This record gives sequence, C-alpha cells and structure tokens, in this order.
Amino acid sequence: MLTPDQKGSIAESAIAFAAIKLNSGVLKLLSDGHRYDLVFDTVPRLLRVQCKWAVRRGDVIVVNCRSSRRGREGFIRSIYSREEVDLVAGYCAEIERCYALPPEVFEGHPAICLRLSPTRNNQIIGVRWTRDHEFQRLDWAALGAIAQLGERLPGRQEVAGSSPAGSIIKPLLMWGFFLAL
Repeated sequence: MLTPDQKGSIAESAIAFAAIKLNSGVLKLLSDGHRYDLVFDTVPRLLRVQCKWAVRRGDVIVVNCRSSRRGREGFIRSIYSREEVDLVAGYCAEIERCYALPPEVFEGHPAICLRLSPTRNNQIIGVRWTRDHEFQRLDWAALGAIAQLGERLPGRQEVAGSSPAGSIIKPLLMWGFFLAL
C-alpha cells in the first residue's frame, strides 16, 4: 500500500512527464510551503500547477481540489483558488492518464468528478468528461499569468565585457575563483 507522500510523488512525476512530452518546460520548486508543486513554462506563460493523485471509482475519475494538513484542532482542509494555482493536474495510476483542470473548473470545489463513460440515466447536462480534460487537449496558451522575465529580443545580441576591461578580476580573486588555476 502506497503512503500519501508516495502517491503525491508518483502523481507529480507522471504529470511532469506528460507536460514534458507536450513540449512544456517543467520547473520544480526548491522550497516547500507553496500551494503549487510545479511550474509549467508554456512560453510565454508560466503556470502554477498543483499535482494530485486521482482515483477511479467505477466510471468516474475523482480529482481532489483541496489540501489537507494536521493542525491542533484536527485536519485543516482548504480548497484552491485561481490566485494561488493556475492549474490542478490529476494523475490516475489505474488508467495511467493525466487530467488538467483550469480555475473555471476547480475553483470553489473540493473535488471534481470526470466521467469515463455515459451515465446510466443518460444525463448529459453538467457532466464533465475525461476526454475534455486530458493533457494533450489542453490549450496551454489560454492558461496562466504572463511570465514577467524580461523582454525577448529578436536576432543576435552582442555581449559587451566589463568596463574597464579587467575590472572584474580583483573581486573574483578575493573570492578565490582563480586559486585553483
């Protein structure tokens, strides 16, 4: 039986792999305590992604859209908002598929159910289909905040050295950069 941490690690790895296959850059955080696990660089946008282990219950895939942690009063649960997360991504190990939920789908909901097959009563209104949320069908350009990493300039850019030439050598020597040379 997998622990919750193991499930989270597997889901995060599978989601990163799926994004990389779709030509998205994937960035991993170096620190904990954020509401998101990964950042997808979809050029020109950066997406904050919360990764979840999704479970299959019959013909439905359930993706939790909330966090849970222990506090003094017991479990503290909170749902994700669009100010914290740009995308909730779920990985269902049973069928080895990744699903993407944009804010208009996950915001305000503790969990989202995605149907694999039609309902028994033929209901179609309000049904969310897995096929509409598969990673390969995601419109990456429509999601997330625009990255503010500086202007990208076309063509070849010339690089200028320090001014005056050699002014950088003394500080580098003080830090011991050339001691091994």
